[in-house]
Formats: sequence, C-alpha cells, structure tokens
Amino acid sequence: MSIIKQYHKDTGITYVYESESYWDKEKKQPRSRRKLIGKLDDETGEIIPTGRKNRNQKERSGPEPTPSTETAGNTAMLRQNLREMEKEIDRLKARSRALEAENKVLRDTLETIRELIKTV
Repeated sequence: MSIIKQYHKDTGITYVYESESYWDKEKKQPRSRRKLIGKLDDETGEIIPTGRKNRNQKERSGPEPTPSTETAGNTAMLRQNLREMEKEIDRLKARSRALEAENKVLRDTLETIRELIKTV
C-alpha cells in the first residue's frame, strides 16, 4: 500500500488517498484501488479526514487532541523516520563504496589478464 497525493486545480485542494495495487486476472494487467483518506492542509501539512466514515470515527474516539500535542507527536515521529532514513542512506553509501572498491580490483585484475594474453 502507498499514499498518493492528488491536487485538484479547480478547487485548489490536495486530496490524500491510500492506493493498493493488484493483478486483474480477467484483463491480465495490473490495477489499483484507491481509498480517500482526507484533505491535505497546506499550512500544517497534516491530513484532515473527510467523509462520513471518518467523521463517525472521530465522534467515537472522544475529544480531539489539542493541536500542540498532535503536532508534537507528528514532529517526533517525523524526526524518528528521518533518523532511520539517514541511517539507511549511510549504510547504502558504505555498501556503494565497498562495491566500487571491489569493482576497481576486478577491473585491474581483468586488465592484467588482458596484458598477459597479449604477451603470450
């Protein structure tokens, strides 16, 4: 599943959808299902739930958290995700450097073999 943002020019609203890809056996091609999550608030970047289903969930869940608490939670979660991504990037960079070094050794070896073949 992935999150998709779609901007509507006529209304100026960005809607956020949850998209799921699947294989259509009859048509023998990939298809996707989308489920509306809500609108994207341009100022805060938060998703505002839309639709009757989301409104009912909101009413059942009790009082809405204060904006400062919600924003702090989102900020902490974003920071944690950012740290994890940075660690993954560092790991991939290190792996890339190791592969480049190995590639250089292999190229040098191949060049040595070519030179030996020419002299034979």
